Amino acid sequence: MKRHLIEDLRSRLKAKQENEKTSNNTLESLERKVKALAEDCSNKKTSIDLLKQRLNVATKEKFQYEQMYHKAKDELEKKDLRLTNLESKMIETKCAMTELETTASQQLHDLAKQSKQALETVQKKLLLTNDRVEEFMTFVKALTRELQHSVQELRTKIKQAKKMGEVRACKKGLSQESVQLAASILNVSTTDLEEILEVEDGEETARTKMAFEKDKEWLQYIQKLLEAEFPFASYLMDAILEKLNEKKKLVEEYSSLLKQTV
Repeated sequence: MKRHLIEDLRSRLKAKQENEKTSNNTLESLERKVKALAEDCSNKKTSIDLLKQRLNVATKEKFQYEQMYHKAKDELEKKDLRLTNLESKMIETKCAMTELETTASQQLHDLAKQSKQALETVQKKLLLTNDRVEEFMTFVKALTRELQHSVQELRTKIKQAKKMGEVRACKKGLSQESVQLAASILNVSTTDLEEILEVEDGEETARTKMAFEKDKEWLQYIQKLLEAEFPFASYLMDAILEKLNEKKKLVEEYSSLLKQTV
């Protein structure tokens, strides 16, 4: 009986040891799975944090672009209002110039028929008319200079907006690793590489120079009209309207570029 009891105890001990071994194997397998799950969760948490950072950066950029768009829109509306006012003033000025020309011609015609007293009166009126014409000349010169400056400023803004769009498109098509590799090959920093991408090409420089020469010729033509004999109001009106139409097209192009940026 003792022998049977010992054998029974040994059998139970052996079964218990086998069960314990199986349990240990199962426990080790579960620990490996838990460890793998923990690493996977950690990696996913890191990815989520990175995506949150990118989302915050994108949100800030969107807010900045929206502010730029609204600011540019307000400026364009103000300039459009100024342009409308200038067009109205130009029409009024043309009418005034026509009246001045008619009055001057009539006064010159009447001078030969009037007495000395009438001649003195006419001379006073002519002096007043000359002052008005001189004032008009000053106004036209100031208007043309302001208009030319405004057109040049719009061209500069359009060129900058196009550069910004091209650089943004180039950077968007390249990964950070590609940009760093290109900078490493050229032995320059990534900032220097971005400045290289923004360098103006020869064709753009030629267009800028051509536009500057056209503006110069336009100002010379205005000056020539102001120094010419009467009548010249219609030619002056056509020249200024031509520049106003050019400015209007530039305003529309700049507005379109801003909308594309936003």
